[in-house]
Amino acid sequence: MLRIIPFYPTEAKLVTALKRGEARAQKVVYERYSGKMLAICVRYVANRADAEEVMIDGFMRIYEKIDQFREEGSFEGWMKRVMVTESLMFLRKKKAWRQEIPIEDMGVEPDYHWAETSLESEDLMRLVNQLPDGYRTVFNLYAIEGYSHAEIAEMLKISEGTSKSQLSRARTLLQVGLKKIQEYHYEEAYRKTAN
Repeated sequence: MLRIIPFYPTEAKLVTALKRGEARAQKVVYERYSGKMLAICVRYVANRADAEEVMIDGFMRIYEKIDQFREEGSFEGWMKRVMVTESLMFLRKKKAWRQEIPIEDMGVEPDYHWAETSLESEDLMRLVNQLPDGYRTVFNLYAIEGYSHAEIAEMLKISEGTSKSQLSRARTLLQVGLKKIQEYHYEEAYRKTAN
């Protein structure tokens, strides 16, 4: 027997169906948005299995709290905020976002021209994912999501100074990682020309 999943041509119709509790609408939301929502969770929770669990919890929260969506902005934007909140709750439970690590090689400056012309987006995402949870969380909230330090401080229950410090350390670690990638590429290019 062929099952036909109803098509919701507009965001408003999909949200209305979700508010009525339609299981099919929930499935459509998951199928349409799970890739984007997982990408958000992975930005905060580097372990993919944990990120998938956070995403599932986020979708459950979306389905449970759909009545809180006031349709003043985009539904996708609201869902993204839910996923960020779920990711932060996960990190808070782990208490991993408070960790700090010493920064070495702080004086190392990468070649930014090289980075603009040669750096692959996968390299950059790998660098961001390698940041300690706290640094990665603040970096994502500030640089990608666009939150202010005051908002980040409130969300994470830290001071604005701590938020600024975490961002500064994240940037420094990214610069160190960028320098290492750059050196690796220069060494590879040298080996190819030497042979």
